[in-house]
Amino acid sequence: MLKIAFRQEFVHPVKEGHRFPMLKYELIPLQLKHEGLADESSFFSPELASFETCCLVHDPMYVKQLFELTLDSKMVRRIGFPLSQSLVDRERYILDGTIQSAKYALQYGVAFTIAGGTHHAGYDFGEGFCLLNDQATAAGYLLKYKYASRILIIDLDVHQGNGTAHIFEGHNQVFTFSMHGEKNYPFVKQRSHLDIGLADYITDMEYLTLLEESLVNVFREFEPDFVFYQAGVDILETDKLGKLNLSSSTCHRRDELVFQMCHKHNIPVQVSMGGGYSPEIKDIVNAHCQTFRIAIDIYNL
Repeated sequence: MLKIAFRQEFVHPVKEGHRFPMLKYELIPLQLKHEGLADESSFFSPELASFETCCLVHDPMYVKQLFELTLDSKMVRRIGFPLSQSLVDRERYILDGTIQSAKYALQYGVAFTIAGGTHHAGYDFGEGFCLLNDQATAAGYLLKYKYASRILIIDLDVHQGNGTAHIFEGHNQVFTFSMHGEKNYPFVKQRSHLDIGLADYITDMEYLTLLEESLVNVFREFEPDFVFYQAGVDILETDKLGKLNLSSSTCHRRDELVFQMCHKHNIPVQVSMGGGYSPEIKDIVNAHCQTFRIAIDIYNL
């Protein structure tokens, strides 16, 4: 069964011309239904994550300031969105959606959220359009309630998952693997358990070889019992922020490698969308929907 977290609140209003493609969260569900990949029964509506849940991997003082809308202006600028109640609520819905989709993945092998991948939020900070870290929080939830004991977070967004690395640095039950543009944002990197910094304009073959070798090694050495996959599509040659110049077929093969590895080892995987900044919204939406299509094929959903 295919389960996907979605609420209309994922589509937060932004100023016209804003570089964050908020419209994609409205278009992805429509495209999935149009292609027959999902129907209304595939989607579930998350609730507001509680204060306690938001504090599973975040500093309670930082979370308190978010809830009370008292973050200082410097932090608000670092996040990149004007702070508002609806923005904080959106992030709380995203967190719960990722937690619930992780629980569905335990049942069905794989599950999704239309949003998420908020990997720039660290223990006591937000940045890069991320207030709270959805997959890190869901990992904390699975550990707390003993749904999993060895969690691998695979982050293949073009930008390093610096917030995730910040939260779990030195943690022995969560392994963070980030494969990203070395010269891209964030310009001050955190330390993941495994970082692979890629040169600008890496070739498709080099990228896929590095990824496959890394996945094989991490699965063999860490032996995870749950996987979170941050499936950003800003690696594409069409992306205005990516600098990797990778083809759509390479993005397709990337997703295949991750899902095939999880399926082969019978390890549940939760998928959050991550970034994508191609000038044409259709390129972003099609790349994200491709990720769903590949999982549906591999898991016979």
